[in-house]
Amino acid sequence: MKFLDEAKVHLKAGDGGDGVVAFRREKYIEFGGPDGGNGGRGGDVLVEAVDGLNTLIDYRYAQHFRARKGGNGAGSDRTGAASDDVVLKVPVGTVVLDEDKETVLADLTEPGQRAILCRGGDGGHGNAHFKSSTNRAPRRADKGYPGEERAVWLRLKLIADAGLVGLPNAGKSTFLAASSAAKPKIADYPFTTLHPQLGVVRLNATEEFVLADIPGLIEGAHEGAGLGDRFLGHVERCAVLLHLIDGTQPDPVEAYRTVRAELEGYGNGLADKPEILALNKADAMTPQARTSRMKALERATGQAPALISGATGDGVPELLRRLADAVARERSVRAAAPA
Repeated sequence: MKFLDEAKVHLKAGDGGDGVVAFRREKYIEFGGPDGGNGGRGGDVLVEAVDGLNTLIDYRYAQHFRARKGGNGAGSDRTGAASDDVVLKVPVGTVVLDEDKETVLADLTEPGQRAILCRGGDGGHGNAHFKSSTNRAPRRADKGYPGEERAVWLRLKLIADAGLVGLPNAGKSTFLAASSAAKPKIADYPFTTLHPQLGVVRLNATEEFVLADIPGLIEGAHEGAGLGDRFLGHVERCAVLLHLIDGTQPDPVEAYRTVRAELEGYGNGLADKPEILALNKADAMTPQARTSRMKALERATGQAPALISGATGDGVPELLRRLADAVARERSVRAAAPA
Protein backbone atom coordinates (compact mmCIF):
# COMPACT_ATOMS: atom_id res chain seq x y z
CA MET A 1 0.00 0.00 0.00
CA LYS A 2 1.35 3.42 -0.92
CA PHE A 3 2.14 5.69 2.03
CA LEU A 4 0.30 9.00 1.88
CA ASP A 5 0.52 11.38 4.82
CA GLU A 6 -1.27 14.45 3.46
CA ALA A 7 -4.51 14.96 1.56
CA LYS A 8 -6.91 17.78 0.83
CA VAL A 9 -10.64 17.05 0.98
CA HIS A 10 -13.73 19.13 0.28
CA LEU A 11 -16.63 18.78 2.69
CA LYS A 12 -20.28 19.85 2.56
CA ALA A 13 -22.74 19.24 5.37
CA GLY A 14 -26.36 18.57 4.49
CA ASP A 15 -28.83 21.43 4.12
CA GLY A 16 -31.85 21.46 6.38
CA GLY A 17 -35.16 20.24 4.98
CA ASP A 18 -37.84 22.74 4.00
CA GLY A 19 -40.89 23.50 6.08
CA VAL A 20 -44.28 23.21 4.33
CA VAL A 21 -47.59 25.03 4.22
CA ALA A 22 -50.47 22.67 4.96
CA PHE A 23 -53.94 22.89 6.52
CA ARG A 24 -56.17 20.37 8.25
CA ARG A 25 -59.02 19.12 6.12
CA GLU A 26 -61.12 16.89 8.37
CA LYS A 27 -64.79 16.14 8.47
CA TYR A 28 -66.64 17.81 11.33
CA ILE A 29 -63.70 20.13 12.01
CA GLU A 30 -65.29 23.40 11.01
CA PHE A 31 -62.32 25.70 10.73
CA GLY A 32 -59.38 23.29 10.39
CA GLY A 33 -56.10 25.06 10.91
CA PRO A 34 -52.41 25.06 9.89
CA ASP A 35 -50.50 21.80 10.39
CA GLY A 36 -47.42 22.08 8.16
CA GLY A 37 -44.41 20.37 9.75
CA ASN A 38 -40.79 21.50 10.07
CA GLY A 39 -37.94 20.24 7.91
CA GLY A 40 -35.38 17.75 9.21
CA ARG A 41 -31.78 18.56 10.09
CA GLY A 42 -29.07 17.98 7.49
CA GLY A 43 -26.27 15.52 8.18
CA ASP A 44 -22.98 16.55 9.77
CA VAL A 45 -19.50 15.71 8.43
CA LEU A 46 -17.24 14.22 11.09
CA VAL A 47 -13.75 12.78 11.26
CA GLU A 48 -12.92 9.76 13.45
CA ALA A 49 -9.59 8.15 14.36
CA VAL A 50 -9.64 4.35 14.01
CA ASP A 51 -7.18 1.53 14.54
CA GLY A 52 -5.89 -0.47 11.59
CA LEU A 53 -5.09 2.46 9.29
CA ASN A 54 -1.61 3.86 8.73
CA THR A 55 -2.01 5.99 5.61
CA LEU A 56 -4.39 8.53 4.07
CA ILE A 57 -4.40 6.77 0.71
CA ASP A 58 -8.23 6.52 0.80
CA TYR A 59 -8.40 10.28 0.37
CA ARG A 60 -6.11 10.33 -2.64
CA TYR A 61 -8.91 9.22 -4.96
CA ALA A 62 -12.06 10.31 -3.07
CA GLN A 63 -11.77 13.98 -2.18
CA HIS A 64 -15.35 15.26 -2.05
CA PHE A 65 -17.73 14.29 0.75
CA ARG A 66 -21.29 15.57 0.99
CA ALA A 67 -23.92 14.76 3.60
CA ARG A 68 -27.54 14.41 2.56
CA LYS A 69 -30.18 17.09 2.92
CA GLY A 70 -32.74 16.74 5.70
CA GLY A 71 -36.21 15.56 4.76
CA ASN A 72 -38.93 18.13 4.04
CA GLY A 73 -41.79 18.56 6.47
CA ALA A 74 -45.31 17.31 5.71
CA GLY A 75 -48.90 17.85 6.73
CA SER A 76 -50.36 16.61 10.00
CA ASP A 77 -47.43 18.30 11.80
CA ARG A 78 -44.96 15.74 10.50
CA THR A 79 -41.31 16.75 10.82
CA GLY A 80 -38.92 15.70 8.07
CA ALA A 81 -36.34 13.00 8.79
CA ALA A 82 -32.88 14.03 9.92
CA SER A 83 -30.12 12.83 7.59
CA ASP A 84 -27.29 10.50 8.54
CA ASP A 85 -23.86 11.91 9.28
CA VAL A 86 -20.87 11.32 7.01
CA VAL A 87 -17.87 9.99 8.96
CA LEU A 88 -14.33 10.17 7.55
CA LYS A 89 -12.20 7.40 9.08
CA VAL A 90 -8.54 8.35 9.45
CA PRO A 91 -5.45 6.85 11.15
CA VAL A 92 -4.67 7.69 14.76
CA GLY A 93 -2.34 10.69 14.77
CA THR A 94 -4.14 12.63 12.04
CA VAL A 95 -4.28 16.40 12.34
CA VAL A 96 -7.06 18.28 10.55
CA LEU A 97 -6.01 21.72 9.31
CA ASP A 98 -8.06 24.51 7.78
CA GLU A 99 -7.41 25.47 4.18
CA ASP A 100 -4.66 27.87 5.28
CA LYS A 101 -2.67 24.83 6.51
CA GLU A 102 -2.06 26.58 9.83
CA THR A 103 -5.30 26.58 11.82
CA VAL A 104 -5.71 23.27 13.65
CA LEU A 105 -9.33 22.10 13.64
CA ALA A 106 -8.76 18.72 15.29
CA ASP A 107 -5.86 16.58 16.54
CA LEU A 108 -6.89 12.93 16.79
CA THR A 109 -4.46 11.06 19.03
CA GLU A 110 -6.70 8.33 20.46
CA PRO A 111 -8.75 5.59 18.76
CA GLY A 112 -12.42 6.50 18.66
CA GLN A 113 -11.76 10.23 19.00
CA ARG A 114 -14.17 12.29 16.88
CA ALA A 115 -14.57 15.88 15.75
CA ILE A 116 -17.30 17.64 13.79
CA LEU A 117 -15.86 19.50 10.81
CA CYS A 118 -19.08 20.73 9.15
CA ARG A 119 -22.45 21.04 10.87
CA GLY A 120 -25.64 20.28 9.03
CA GLY A 121 -28.24 22.99 8.55
CA ASP A 122 -31.37 23.19 10.68
CA GLY A 123 -34.71 22.45 9.08
CA GLY A 124 -37.02 25.28 8.09
CA HIS A 125 -40.23 25.94 10.00
CA GLY A 126 -43.58 24.86 8.63
CA ASN A 127 -46.63 27.11 8.83
CA ALA A 128 -47.86 25.43 12.04
CA HIS A 129 -44.92 27.11 13.78
CA PHE A 130 -46.24 30.57 12.94
CA LYS A 131 -49.85 30.20 14.07
CA SER A 132 -51.01 32.52 16.82
CA SER A 133 -54.20 34.01 18.17
CA THR A 134 -53.92 36.84 15.66
CA ASN A 135 -52.56 34.82 12.73
CA ARG A 136 -54.73 31.73 12.56
CA ALA A 137 -54.03 30.77 8.98
CA PRO A 138 -50.36 31.56 8.26
CA ARG A 139 -49.16 30.81 4.77
CA ARG A 140 -45.49 31.17 5.58
CA ALA A 141 -42.95 28.33 5.57
CA ASP A 142 -39.16 28.65 5.69
CA LYS A 143 -36.56 26.97 3.57
CA GLY A 144 -33.98 24.82 5.35
CA TYR A 145 -30.75 26.46 6.48
CA PRO A 146 -27.65 25.61 4.44
CA GLY A 147 -25.06 23.23 5.87
CA GLU A 148 -21.48 24.32 6.39
CA GLU A 149 -18.97 23.85 3.59
CA ARG A 150 -15.18 23.95 3.74
CA ALA A 151 -11.97 22.46 2.39
CA VAL A 152 -9.56 20.94 4.92
CA TRP A 153 -6.16 19.30 4.92
CA LEU A 154 -5.61 15.94 6.57
CA ARG A 155 -2.04 15.51 7.77
CA LEU A 156 -0.81 12.29 9.37
CA LYS A 157 1.77 12.47 12.15
CA LEU A 158 2.78 8.96 13.10
CA ILE A 159 2.50 7.99 16.75
CA ALA A 160 6.00 6.94 17.80
CA ASP A 161 7.95 7.05 21.06
CA ALA A 162 11.39 7.64 19.53
CA GLY A 163 12.43 9.07 16.19
CA LEU A 164 15.50 8.55 13.99
CA VAL A 165 17.03 11.61 12.36
CA GLY A 166 20.19 12.11 10.35
CA LEU A 167 21.59 12.76 6.91
CA PRO A 168 20.87 10.32 4.06
CA ASN A 169 22.93 7.13 4.30
CA ALA A 170 23.56 7.54 8.01
CA GLY A 171 22.33 3.96 8.49
CA LYS A 172 18.89 4.72 9.92
CA SER A 173 17.11 1.95 8.00
CA THR A 174 19.81 -0.56 8.93
CA PHE A 175 19.46 0.41 12.59
CA LEU A 176 15.66 0.10 12.42
CA ALA A 177 15.96 -3.37 10.88
CA ALA A 178 18.54 -4.44 13.48
CA SER A 179 16.45 -3.27 16.44
CA SER A 180 12.92 -4.22 15.41
CA ALA A 181 10.92 -6.53 13.17
CA ALA A 182 10.52 -3.80 10.53
CA LYS A 183 11.96 -4.59 7.11
CA PRO A 184 12.86 -1.31 5.41
CA LYS A 185 14.82 -1.27 2.18
CA ILE A 186 18.55 -1.75 2.76
CA ALA A 187 21.20 -1.91 0.04
CA ASP A 188 24.96 -1.66 -0.43
CA TYR A 189 24.67 1.51 -2.53
CA PRO A 190 23.74 5.06 -1.50
CA PHE A 191 20.02 5.90 -1.45
CA THR A 192 17.53 7.54 0.89
CA THR A 193 14.30 6.26 2.36
CA LEU A 194 11.32 7.84 0.58
CA HIS A 195 8.61 7.12 3.17
CA PRO A 196 8.57 6.97 6.97
CA GLN A 197 8.90 3.54 8.55
CA LEU A 198 7.75 2.34 11.96
CA GLY A 199 9.20 -0.51 14.02
CA VAL A 200 8.30 -1.88 17.45
CA VAL A 201 11.39 -2.42 19.61
CA ARG A 202 10.87 -5.13 22.26
CA LEU A 203 13.55 -5.23 24.93
CA ASN A 204 11.80 -7.93 26.98
CA ALA A 205 8.32 -9.25 27.73
CA THR A 206 7.24 -6.03 29.46
CA GLU A 207 9.22 -3.27 27.76
CA GLU A 208 8.67 -2.02 24.25
CA PHE A 209 8.51 1.24 22.32
CA VAL A 210 7.79 2.41 18.80
CA LEU A 211 10.69 3.71 16.70
CA ALA A 212 10.12 5.90 13.61
CA ASP A 213 12.57 6.26 10.74
CA ILE A 214 12.05 9.26 8.47
CA PRO A 215 13.76 10.12 5.17
CA GLY A 216 17.16 11.70 5.57
CA LEU A 217 17.57 15.46 5.78
CA ILE A 218 19.91 17.50 3.63
CA GLU A 219 21.08 21.08 3.96
CA GLY A 220 18.23 23.45 3.12
CA ALA A 221 15.52 20.84 3.73
CA HIS A 222 13.42 23.30 5.78
CA GLU A 223 13.41 25.54 2.69
CA GLY A 224 12.26 22.70 0.41
CA ALA A 225 15.56 21.16 -0.74
CA GLY A 226 15.41 17.45 -1.56
CA LEU A 227 12.35 15.85 0.00
CA GLY A 228 12.09 18.92 2.22
CA ASP A 229 11.14 18.67 5.87
CA ARG A 230 7.57 17.45 5.34
CA PHE A 231 8.32 14.17 7.12
CA LEU A 232 9.60 15.83 10.29
CA GLY A 233 5.99 16.01 11.43
CA HIS A 234 6.19 12.27 12.06
CA VAL A 235 8.68 12.77 14.89
CA GLU A 236 6.94 15.76 16.47
CA ARG A 237 5.16 13.46 18.94
CA CYS A 238 8.30 11.49 19.87
CA ALA A 239 9.64 11.58 23.41
CA VAL A 240 13.28 11.42 22.30
CA LEU A 241 15.26 11.77 19.07
CA LEU A 242 18.07 9.42 18.11
CA HIS A 243 20.52 11.34 15.95
CA LEU A 244 22.57 8.91 13.84
CA ILE A 245 25.80 10.10 12.25
CA ASP A 246 27.74 8.25 9.56
CA GLY A 247 31.15 7.58 11.06
CA THR A 248 32.74 6.93 7.66
CA GLN A 249 32.38 10.52 6.47
CA PRO A 250 35.34 12.86 6.98
CA ASP A 251 33.54 15.52 9.09
CA PRO A 252 30.86 14.07 11.41
CA VAL A 253 30.62 17.36 13.33
CA GLU A 254 29.48 19.19 10.21
CA ALA A 255 26.91 16.45 9.59
CA TYR A 256 25.59 16.93 13.13
CA ARG A 257 25.33 20.70 12.72
CA THR A 258 23.55 20.36 9.37
CA VAL A 259 20.77 18.22 10.85
CA ARG A 260 20.47 20.41 13.96
CA ALA A 261 20.08 23.47 11.75
CA GLU A 262 17.24 21.79 9.87
CA LEU A 263 15.48 20.83 13.11
CA GLU A 264 15.72 24.42 14.33
CA GLY A 265 14.53 25.74 10.97
CA TYR A 266 11.50 23.45 11.09
CA GLY A 267 10.51 24.58 14.59
CA ASN A 268 7.53 23.07 16.44
CA GLY A 269 9.76 22.19 19.39
CA LEU A 270 11.84 19.54 17.59
CA ALA A 271 15.16 21.18 18.44
CA ASP A 272 14.22 21.18 22.15
CA LYS A 273 13.46 17.46 22.40
CA PRO A 274 15.85 15.19 24.30
CA GLU A 275 18.48 13.90 21.91
CA ILE A 276 20.73 10.84 22.02
CA LEU A 277 23.73 10.95 19.72
CA ALA A 278 25.19 7.85 18.07
CA LEU A 279 28.16 7.43 15.73
CA ASN A 280 27.19 4.63 13.35
CA LYS A 281 29.17 2.26 11.10
CA ALA A 282 31.86 1.52 13.69
CA ASP A 283 32.71 -1.65 11.73
CA ALA A 284 33.90 0.45 8.78
CA MET A 285 36.25 2.73 10.77
CA THR A 286 39.80 2.26 11.95
CA PRO A 287 40.45 2.48 15.72
CA GLN A 288 42.18 5.84 15.23
CA ALA A 289 39.22 7.22 13.28
CA ARG A 290 36.78 6.04 15.92
CA THR A 291 38.69 7.76 18.71
CA SER A 292 39.23 11.07 16.88
CA ARG A 293 35.64 11.36 15.63
CA MET A 294 34.15 10.44 18.98
CA LYS A 295 36.24 13.15 20.69
CA ALA A 296 35.36 15.71 18.02
CA LEU A 297 31.64 15.04 18.44
CA GLU A 298 31.87 15.22 22.23
CA ARG A 299 33.64 18.59 22.06
CA ALA A 300 31.08 19.97 19.60
CA THR A 301 27.92 18.65 21.26
CA GLY A 302 28.75 18.47 24.95
CA GLN A 303 27.66 14.84 25.21
CA ALA A 304 29.48 11.57 24.68
CA PRO A 305 28.04 9.83 21.61
CA ALA A 306 27.34 6.11 21.53
CA LEU A 307 29.51 4.08 19.19
CA ILE A 308 27.45 1.50 17.31
CA SER A 309 27.27 -0.59 14.19
CA GLY A 310 23.80 -1.22 12.82
CA ALA A 311 25.21 -3.78 10.40
CA THR A 312 26.90 -5.98 13.03
CA GLY A 313 24.77 -5.06 16.04
CA ASP A 314 27.69 -3.82 18.14
CA GLY A 315 26.49 -1.32 20.75
CA VAL A 316 22.86 -1.55 19.60
CA PRO A 317 21.41 -3.24 22.75
CA GLU A 318 23.00 -0.64 25.04
CA LEU A 319 21.69 2.19 22.86
CA LEU A 320 18.19 0.71 22.84
CA ARG A 321 18.27 0.58 26.64
CA ARG A 322 19.12 4.29 26.76
CA LEU A 323 16.26 5.01 24.37
CA ALA A 324 13.81 2.94 26.41
CA ASP A 325 14.81 4.73 29.62
CA ALA A 326 14.33 8.13 27.96
CA VAL A 327 10.91 7.10 26.64
CA ALA A 328 9.89 5.83 30.09
CA ARG A 329 10.92 9.12 31.71
CA GLU A 330 8.88 11.08 29.19
CA ARG A 331 5.84 8.84 29.70
CA SER A 332 6.03 9.35 33.47
CA VAL A 333 6.28 13.12 33.02
CA ARG A 334 3.24 13.13 30.74
CA ALA A 335 1.27 10.93 33.13
CA ALA A 336 2.05 13.26 36.03
CA ALA A 337 1.18 16.41 34.09
CA PRO A 338 -2.26 17.90 34.87
CA ALA A 339 -4.90 17.24 32.22
